[in-house]
Amino acid sequence: MEDAQIWIEKGIDFIVTFGPRVIGAILIYIIGSWVIKKLIGGLRKVMEKSNYEESLKRFLMRLLTWALRILLILVVVDQLGVDVTTFAAVIAAAGLAVGLALQGSLSNFAGGVLILVFKPYKIGDLIEAQGTIGTVRLIDIFTTKLATPQNKLAIVPNGAMANGNIINYTALGQIRVDTVIGVDYASDIAQTKKVLMEVLTSNPKVLKEPAPTVNVMELADSSVNFAVRPYCKPEDYWQVYFDTYEGCKLALDAAGIEIPYPHRVQVQK
Repeated sequence: MEDAQIWIEKGIDFIVTFGPRVIGAILIYIIGSWVIKKLIGGLRKVMEKSNYEESLKRFLMRLLTWALRILLILVVVDQLGVDVTTFAAVIAAAGLAVGLALQGSLSNFAGGVLILVFKPYKIGDLIEAQGTIGTVRLIDIFTTKLATPQNKLAIVPNGAMANGNIINYTALGQIRVDTVIGVDYASDIAQTKKVLMEVLTSNPKVLKEPAPTVNVMELADSSVNFAVRPYCKPEDYWQVYFDTYEGCKLALDAAGIEIPYPHRVQVQK
């Protein structure tokens, strides 16, 4: 009985001593979680009104959410009587160890931050980077996802993207389509240029400004090569590319202008 009485007294002392701290910690966590939820919701509404880019908005929301949660945990731990400075030192040491183990990931993280801040490209842009051409589908904090012309998903690390060359075909609003058409040496140059230009000007996807051009590019071994260069919107690039070659072939045939092809001469002795 005496032992039971001692344990009861110790339990009462523990509740009296630590009960208010535990209850306070629980209340702080509940109220803090509610405040964080309201702050994040308010920030989301402000970003939506300010037309923030989706990738940047998602990154800032995640960053702020994690920062506020870590701060809330530190406050709760302090309320329980744990030395926060020691706790913070443990977190810092663990963070250093993780950082050393994940140097490549941190490089990609830093690259993602630079891309989101300086915006060399955005979702929907047609870009060429790291040997890959594609339309940007998603800018994550560690990687950029591109949809290639072959409808393949290319995932490129942001560290390489931020430190390498990037060609943005969408940024200027138009792109030049470079095609080469060769005709026979006997063909009339003026007539050929007129026929080829009519193909470009009759295509509704070819822009009026900048104006398309047709020029003699090269006097090749068996043909006079013309640089046929229409401009179009980036999203129309491949359609204009294919239409130009097909239209030029049909128009030259209709005008009686020959397109030479390789010939092989066999000499017998």
